[in-house]
Amino acid sequence: MSKRALILAGGWPGHEPEKTAEIFRQELTGAGFDVKVADTLDALLDPALAQSFDLIVPNWTMGQITNDQETALLAAVESGVGVGGFHGGMGDAFRNNTRFQFMVGGQFVAHPDDHCDYMVNIAPRGDPITAGIRDFKFHSEQYYMHVDPSNEILATTTFHTRTAPWINDTIMPVVWKRRYGTGKVFYSSLGHNAKQFDVPEVREITRRGLIWAAR
Repeated sequence: MSKRALILAGGWPGHEPEKTAEIFRQELTGAGFDVKVADTLDALLDPALAQSFDLIVPNWTMGQITNDQETALLAAVESGVGVGGFHGGMGDAFRNNTRFQFMVGGQFVAHPDDHCDYMVNIAPRGDPITAGIRDFKFHSEQYYMHVDPSNEILATTTFHTRTAPWINDTIMPVVWKRRYGTGKVFYSSLGHNAKQFDVPEVREITRRGLIWAAR
């Protein structure tokens, strides 16, 4: 029996939620998942349906989530449904909802220098999500985040900025995994829009992370 995934696509259009959802609909389908894409958070409101998925992918930058929708999502993950996401679709979703941020393990707060060149440093190299992937250069928003110290970090970046020099030499997590209740949580700050998933390392880390997070 195939695993089931729900991708929630919406929120701020600048991150191209529909296009990036389609990329990972295809990737998860190729990995044997039965994938549903929803453009409404009401897809979470049937508890039996929400908990029937093995993976939920919030791809909903900013926006608003109701208390009932948030409670249903957190209950599903706490019960063992995996959750995974990328960039603002999960790391900058629902800015007013600290319970959601507690689950994610972090929250975007700034990207000094806007789009810039930076290095993504892989460590540890033996984790299945990053195995065989070397450090790589990337051109995108370099996310500065408030991060939960209990996260298991898989990749970092070091800041060297013109516009916020007081943070220079800060080492910031880029990719992590964690637990929330009995559910597995994966997050990567990479992937501003669909084009950025043409970078093989970015696409592969995200693909592996979503598959790992699934129940």
